[in-house]
Amino acid sequence: MTAFSALDPALARDPLVTRLDAIRTRIANACRACGRDPDSVRLLPVAKTVPADRLRVAHAAGCSEFGENKVQEAAEKARTLSDLALRWCLIGHLQSNKASLAARVFDEFQALDSLRLAEILDRHLQAEGRSMDVLIEVNTSGEASKFGLAPDAVEAMLPGLRQCTALRPRGLMTLAAAGDPECARACFRRLRDVRDRLRPMVAVPDAFDQLSMGMSGDFEIAIAEGATVVRIGQAIFGPRTAVSP
Repeated sequence: MTAFSALDPALARDPLVTRLDAIRTRIANACRACGRDPDSVRLLPVAKTVPADRLRVAHAAGCSEFGENKVQEAAEKARTLSDLALRWCLIGHLQSNKASLAARVFDEFQALDSLRLAEILDRHLQAEGRSMDVLIEVNTSGEASKFGLAPDAVEAMLPGLRQCTALRPRGLMTLAAAGDPECARACFRRLRDVRDRLRPMVAVPDAFDQLSMGMSGDFEIAIAEGATVVRIGQAIFGPRTAVSP
């Protein structure tokens, strides 16, 4: 049980807290099964469409950061929850016309997929006097429906990215092919291989170590293949609603 659960019996019975505890246990077990330290994997709860009051429960149960797909939705929640010490991570595609707001709201951007967007975001961050961790999104499945750079296109982006002084490159992110566990595993391995190949080429190789991969249906496979961040939404918060708060 979480420390919060032990202090508040009513919230200990909240299904969200129960599911969160179960996910933490599964992450720890998956790490131990492949000889990894459970502390080497960061749980990023995905709060897409989740109301702010449920995020308060998650925060009380030990969550200090949330992943969001939409800039405006995150901005509204950040205002509502401004009394909490939270870190906000953008994991969805960012349109350039939303970069100004994103630069004010988010601490991390996990879906960087073009140098042009990097340059726009960098300018807005510099204007705000802020900096941001970024992960480059890689389309490891080759599916046309997914955003992200092709695995062999990431290297060409790195020289320009070095000029974006408000961005701190931390690694890579991917969405695996859905449905087939072995296809997902191949996507995760591909991302790890790209990360390992590119690390010597970035400005701070030791800091370029993150692999954000794995979601509710495949995060244990991702951990076995080296994930350092797993993005879990429905397995914590339950089925999504169609309307944002």
